[in-house]
Order: sequence, then structure tokens, then C-alpha cells
Amino acid sequence: MMSTEPLLTSIEVGFLMAARTAVLATIDDGGVPRLVPICFVVAESPRLVIHSPLDEKPKRVVDPHGLQRVRDIVERPEVALLIDRWSEDWSRLGWLRLRGIADLIEPGGGTAGDAGAEHATAVAALRRKYPQYETHRLEERPLIRIVIEGSRSWGNLGED
Repeated sequence: MMSTEPLLTSIEVGFLMAARTAVLATIDDGGVPRLVPICFVVAESPRLVIHSPLDEKPKRVVDPHGLQRVRDIVERPEVALLIDRWSEDWSRLGWLRLRGIADLIEPGGGTAGDAGAEHATAVAALRRKYPQYETHRLEERPLIRIVIEGSRSWGNLGED
């Protein structure tokens, strides 16, 4: 039976929406976690979804499909995200850990549903959140989509 409880509290959603970066955890072919910092945007309809670009910052491979995180997602789509806040004032420490199922959205569509519109909407949101992306050709590159399935949080997630 599907739960009617919200996946995240309003405080957790606010913490997530305000965050500038997260750490994406995938699992490599040897079962070892692979961690990489990411930029991301949040979509809340109808499910909580995170989109992260495979942008044009320098990488070891030219084709984003050759990135280790992408290969991990194709083989093992279960991923986790960690969004945290550090402060020397330990009463302000907090983190949100999300788990979900990841896949790629190709430009112009390439997965089930109206992926072309989803890709374009996510690219526009990424450019609003991160002005640096104005000069990146995100509309020509795949995005990572993570459908969030569970969460845990700890500490002070209230206003920064």
C-alpha cells in the first residue's frame, strides 16, 4: 500500500531547496561507494526528483556517458545524496540524506514519458540557480535524474 505521508517535511524541503551542492554516492562494479560533489535542482511534481547536469567543467572523458558515475548509474541505479551544513556553532549542524533511483535524461528525450520537456525545464532551472551555466551547452548534454524514494535527516535544518 502506498503511503500518503510526505516524503520530506517542509523544513527538510526548505533545506534541500536552499542547498547549493550535494554529494552523490553511486556504487562501482566492485561494490565500493563512489562519491562526487554535484550541482542540482529540485522538482516536486508529482514526485520529488533531483536533476543534476553532466556539465562542461573539465572531466577525464569527453563523452559524458563515459563518466564513472554514469556507468555506475546504468549498472546500479540505486544512489544516495548527502546535503549537509557545517558550522563552527555545532547547534547549527545538520544533514539530509536521500536515497533514490537514478537514470539519464537525454537531450530531446530518450527515456519514457515527456523527457524532452523535463530536460528543457531542468536546464532552465539549473541556469536560474547557477549563473555559471549560461555559457554551458546543457541542452546538448544528458542530465542525471534521481527519483527520491526515502530520506533521513539530523540536526538543525532550519533557516541558515
